[in-house]
Amino acid sequence: MKASVTYRHRGHYSMSHLPNRDEKEIIIALHGYGQLAEYFLKKFEPLFREDRLVVVPEATNYAYQQGFSGRVGAIWMTSHERETAIENNNHYLNEILESVLIKYKQKPVVKVIGFSQGAATASRWVSQLSFKVDTLVLWSGGFAHDLDVSRAAQNLKDTKVVVVLGDSDPMITSESIQKQNEFIASLPFEVERLEFKGGHDINLPLLKSIFA
Repeated sequence: MKASVTYRHRGHYSMSHLPNRDEKEIIIALHGYGQLAEYFLKKFEPLFREDRLVVVPEATNYAYQQGFSGRVGAIWMTSHERETAIENNNHYLNEILESVLIKYKQKPVVKVIGFSQGAATASRWVSQLSFKVDTLVLWSGGFAHDLDVSRAAQNLKDTKVVVVLGDSDPMITSESIQKQNEFIASLPFEVERLEFKGGHDINLPLLKSIFA
């Protein structure tokens, strides 16, 4: 017999600075497969400003990247117990957003970017939020294939949605691009698509132009 239990769990996240509660903008950045928040945050250093807070949640599943020792990376989910992982991720990210926003008298604009595996996680998370985000960027990844289209349509109808891909990304196949194109065509809101010369990484000039 299989059973489950709900319990308290501690997760970690990194920030560009200690919040001063005068920020006008918050960027929530979800890292990719096998990355860690503190290192992923460094990619966003050119965006750091006193009036902009960058928050990088760290996925709560960990694994050694090679063998049984050495470098450790965080993972949002695997195919095992994926529905539970999706639910846990949404609850976890909801708690982070709530804890960050709670002391603001004037709520800042919230923007979300998901990289690689973090893109699918970001699309699922933002689609279930009761809070409207200003911008959703899916970088080197795309919408989760199992996304609830009707729910996404309701929550993202007033959100700027951008999909960014490198023109030589070894992780993106022609088949996955075709599937994303078909999925995007089914969405009742506009999706802006941008491309840069490069692979599976963050392109700084394009990143800065999106979050100017």
